[in-house]
Amino acid sequence: MADFVYTARLQNGTIQKGKISAHSKSAAIESLHEKQLQPLVVKQDTQNKGLSMNITLPGSKVKDKDLVIFTRQFSTMIDAGVPILRALSILKIQTNSAVLKKVLEEVEASVQGGSSLSEALAKHPKVFSHIYVSMVQAGETGGILQEVLDRLAAQQEKDAALRSKIRAAMVYPAVIFTVTMVAFYILMTFIVPKIGAILKSISNGKAQLPIYTRALLSLSHILKQPSFILTVVIGLPLFIYFLKRYIKTKNGRYQWDSLLLRIPVVGTIITKTAIARFARIFASLMTAGVSIVSAIDTTAGAIGNAVIEKELLACSKAIQDGSQLSIELEKSKHFPPIVSQMLAVGEETGKTDEIILKVADFYEDEVAEAVGAISSIIEPVMIVVLGAMVGLIAISVFGPITKAETSVSG
Repeated sequence: MADFVYTARLQNGTIQKGKISAHSKSAAIESLHEKQLQPLVVKQDTQNKGLSMNITLPGSKVKDKDLVIFTRQFSTMIDAGVPILRALSILKIQTNSAVLKKVLEEVEASVQGGSSLSEALAKHPKVFSHIYVSMVQAGETGGILQEVLDRLAAQQEKDAALRSKIRAAMVYPAVIFTVTMVAFYILMTFIVPKIGAILKSISNGKAQLPIYTRALLSLSHILKQPSFILTVVIGLPLFIYFLKRYIKTKNGRYQWDSLLLRIPVVGTIITKTAIARFARIFASLMTAGVSIVSAIDTTAGAIGNAVIEKELLACSKAIQDGSQLSIELEKSKHFPPIVSQMLAVGEETGKTDEIILKVADFYEDEVAEAVGAISSIIEPVMIVVLGAMVGLIAISVFGPITKAETSVSG
């Protein structure tokens, strides 16, 4: 989401200038047309752009839980007939999130100033995503805002639950990996050098140590060097920083996402997560009355993978030329045949949103199972790796000692 400044002509001929948030220049122009404005000049706002580290301070984001609670309560109040302004005022006071409270104050002020709810929410893209805004806008247009907010809350709960499962499943393997690396480093920098000194004293510099023992001692020596420590402490963070900067570029993001999809197991999980997210968001947008082309364009930007996003945008273009989504997804390299086949059934029966939701449920379960399986496999693998490291050290130490004892006794 970017900011665009515009100069437009009202229906009465008056010239109006302002700022609008959109994913692209064409989307900004389309939004202006929807507001009955004739765009004269539309260009990206570069006033606030510059070199920045984009550091996010703790507590500067709205938690998923707080946003879900707000959406659910907002839906309930709208259904009960509470006016939007009054509902925003009440929820602003009630929320426990200081960030959300501040945002709701600004949203309330915008609505009070004449903006629609969707327009007011669009001014805060870091809190309310493009999908959130699009669904609210569809709800306002169709007079089904309460239903849309209900679906939004359910969708957010599903997304949050899936992310929580993935994070929870990866915590234990991450701890095991960290402990393994720390243990290996301690062995190599504190224990092995002392053992190396003992081995050299036993051999009295006469017998040459085995090659694997010499390799182990050389590695230990490297790990103790200040240059290596500086590389890890300074070089690694710098590499990660510049890598992240590159990934934020269009080409960098595409290449990185393409690489992730080619990694065994990881690529499968990313693909299934993208399909689940696509299915759930697409179904929600379709139910809210958003056109199929707009729903695909909006969903593509929320997939989280540039490669799959490119495929979906190509599908959207083909649909504008008269094709069907199910036919286009058959050509996809990443969407399994079952998705296009179920979608085809939905198109024939007129129940696309219901069937695509079943696809979302199925792939969310698949992702949870896949992540759980990886978590259960990583633990024994890490134990084997740690055991192999200790075994290598033991062989490298006891081999020369045994050889020295044999020489002495001989």
